[in-house]
Amino acid sequence: MRGHQKPWHLAPGTVAGGGTGASGAPGPYETPVAPPAPEDPAAKVSGPPEAEAGAELRDVERETAMISLFDGYHAQLVRLAVLLGAEQDAEDVVAEAFCVLHHRWYRLRSPEAAPAYLRSVVCNLVRMRIRSIQVSRRHASVEVDDIDSAESTALLHEDQRQVVDALKNLPDRQREALVLRYWMDLKEREIAEAMGISTGTVKSHIFRGMDALSRALETHR
Repeated sequence: MRGHQKPWHLAPGTVAGGGTGASGAPGPYETPVAPPAPEDPAAKVSGPPEAEAGAELRDVERETAMISLFDGYHAQLVRLAVLLGAEQDAEDVVAEAFCVLHHRWYRLRSPEAAPAYLRSVVCNLVRMRIRSIQVSRRHASVEVDDIDSAESTALLHEDQRQVVDALKNLPDRQREALVLRYWMDLKEREIAEAMGISTGTVKSHIFRGMDALSRALETHR
């Protein structure tokens, strides 16, 4: 998706980061959802006007919040996706993340959880993209050149290119921890929420990632 078009009115993707897992348990940003009750054909009548007005007001509040989130976080999330390895797909990844959030808005514990939820979805989507590319390369037995889009390249300063190239060679979790900590300036608790791990594991990934990154940059000097 290009041109900073607000994406959540499209049909949402089927991938949900930070949402329910394979077990069906709610994610860290979602409220538990009870299973639907059996439908009663006799009960299929229009609700009272007050209920319909309340539902419309909730929808308006959601759209207003989504616009505010898009304006405030879109560029930041695209930069995050680029640094994590999404490259030319960065804007599409972020668009899908907003679609997922729009679809699951009423399951958030609070609107304040939305930015953290978006970061979590972006991390998951980029991780899945990288794994998909790795599988495709193994099956094809060929090396596919990475092609950076103009948008992705413009988001990075020239003096960051060497660091970004070194980041690409780190394990996924170490790369995510370093980007979230030093580029997004998140606290360890926020990083743990975005990555779905403990704060202790975050510290370990940051320590090991910094050590590997430093050694990689030393070899290029």
